[in-house]
Amino acid sequence: MSQSTAPIKFAYWVPNVSGGLVVSNIEQRTDWSYEYNIKLAQAAEANGFEYALTQIRFTAGYGAEYQHESVSFSHALLAKTEKLKVIAAILPGPWKPVLAAKQLATIDYLTQGRIAINVVSGWFKGEFDAIGEPWPEHDQRYARSEEFIRSLKGIWTQDNFSFDGKYYQFQNYTLKPKPLQQPHIEVFQGGSSRAARDMASRVSDWYFTNGNSVEEIQKQVHDIRSKAKANQHQVKIGVNAFIIARDTEQEAQAVLQSIIDQANTEAVHAFGDATRQAGAASPEGEGNWAKSTFEDLVQYNDGFKTNLIGTPQQIAERIVALKHVGVDLILSGFLHFIEEVEYFGQHVLPLVRELEQQQEITAKSA
Repeated sequence: MSQSTAPIKFAYWVPNVSGGLVVSNIEQRTDWSYEYNIKLAQAAEANGFEYALTQIRFTAGYGAEYQHESVSFSHALLAKTEKLKVIAAILPGPWKPVLAAKQLATIDYLTQGRIAINVVSGWFKGEFDAIGEPWPEHDQRYARSEEFIRSLKGIWTQDNFSFDGKYYQFQNYTLKPKPLQQPHIEVFQGGSSRAARDMASRVSDWYFTNGNSVEEIQKQVHDIRSKAKANQHQVKIGVNAFIIARDTEQEAQAVLQSIIDQANTEAVHAFGDATRQAGAASPEGEGNWAKSTFEDLVQYNDGFKTNLIGTPQQIAERIVALKHVGVDLILSGFLHFIEEVEYFGQHVLPLVRELEQQQEITAKSA
């Protein structure tokens, strides 16, 4: 599948839950407070990040003892930034499409079109049980999410919208005002199962995949884009990566080793057990973390696997290699968020843009 000619985009995980992005006792100079997050959002915006992704949690787990609600927190960050687009995570079940559609349309209107949505189908049964939500079986969770997305897009783009699905039904519903973004607010979605990828190929604007090697990402991109083309649909690809950029490769690898050496073993194993239960529930017996090792699970979206760990030059080359196989966005996590976002913007991003320009010149002359 051909790569995009547009510059690759960058997003960061918003630390709106406590505990940082690695399940480790290593120091993480990051904070879940609003004050810290304002500074981080402004630093990210100033250093070339186009998107921020808020997390959705209702219960504590794996260090996330405290959690700010995703949609209201996203709006609060938008109020303190000027260009950044914030992707609010939403879980079908607690949210109904009409509420989400209206809530997001209002935020879009108030922020001049800077809200997006990440539809999370849900993988952790314990959380659903705790908040009194039904737990449909694996593929039905994705079927519900697909209806949720179709409902949102219908409400956002049509008057007198009607929909007759298994999970949601509408009869001549009209939302006003509609979002400012055209044709509608961007819809992101994650997951690695067959059901997740097939859903993306039908309805989502963006598909997030867990971290992985360039070769494995290339297979996923080809799979999703081939199916999307058959569905007369287009989907962009975002890849999760935990970035450790240091002046030397030895420094970067030493940081990685320290994170793993100080891993919270009990929490990592508990997370691993829960993910295996979730993966086993998919018809093919594979979920997001089917092939993840203990070390991979220390960063709970396989961020180490993407291997953006090393010098600015090494990382820039690997980012451009990902772009070459069809990746449109890097979803980034960091150990010490503000300082590392600034380091990335100053030392890595200029190299990425240089390499992109070189590739474009080479492609034109070929």
